[in-house]
Amino acid sequence: MPARLRSKISSVLERVRPEDILSAEARERFLASLPDYLFSTVGGNTSCVEILTGENCRIIFDAGTGIRELGTEISATRKPTLCHLFHSHFHWDHLQGLPFFSPAFDPRNTIRFYSPVPTFRSILENQMCKPYFPITMNEMSAKKEFYILDGSPVAIGDVKVSYRSMNHPGGCYSYRIEEAGVKVIYSTDTELIESDFRRTAENESYFRDIDVLIIDTQYTLGEAIEKYNWGHSSFSLAADFAATWGIKRLVLFHHEPSYSDRKIHGIFNNASWYIAHLEGKGIDVILAREGLELEVNS
Repeated sequence: MPARLRSKISSVLERVRPEDILSAEARERFLASLPDYLFSTVGGNTSCVEILTGENCRIIFDAGTGIRELGTEISATRKPTLCHLFHSHFHWDHLQGLPFFSPAFDPRNTIRFYSPVPTFRSILENQMCKPYFPITMNEMSAKKEFYILDGSPVAIGDVKVSYRSMNHPGGCYSYRIEEAGVKVIYSTDTELIESDFRRTAENESYFRDIDVLIIDTQYTLGEAIEKYNWGHSSFSLAADFAATWGIKRLVLFHHEPSYSDRKIHGIFNNASWYIAHLEGKGIDVILAREGLELEVNS
């Protein structure tokens, strides 16, 4: 049994009182009283976020290991599927799940790949060849289409997807999705810098009044200072950013892999406290975890 799981079980047992196990109702009350870091796990898969639009279009951001489980869910529907897969960048943790994305091996399906990087098709193909992987992209029997983004927004039905470059070593792109007045930004692997806070027309147009901001909050502020130019942000910087631009929901994303669930939940609690003491009150702070589903309405 992994040491962290054993530690969680031990901590739960230490909290149990005789009256907590007298009935089914008492047990449920006890379980409901446990801190989130004991009762649940954040999860360890790498980045993959799906947005299901009002027209039931599947828009996917990044192909980290989380895309394997998403693929299993899609394949379980047993229906032909069109997936729109947008790549933020091509570091391994955002790419390594692609060879295990089962819908790509179903000839009834279509996978449309998008990136502003002109050579991104060859990047994807080259990471699925020997000695890295025994199956090539040619053996993915789904119809594959590759779209190089040219700066213009992408229209997917009534949905508009735009993008911009963010600060990260080697480059990284955030994506802004808008449908029927609802606006969401996916901004993984982002080290926020002074220019992101400037009230320029470009920033106002892209960041202002977003309904949901999914953003890198990998570090504490001290770690962000220590690891300057590593390409990741702190939860406090993300909170300041959300307050600056009138963000409605802030999703803490791309957690430090060495952190325990307890520390990640501690960061969430600190972010919630910090937000409550900013001028931009009313921002809903959410901790990203595997399987999290959010419904966003205008």
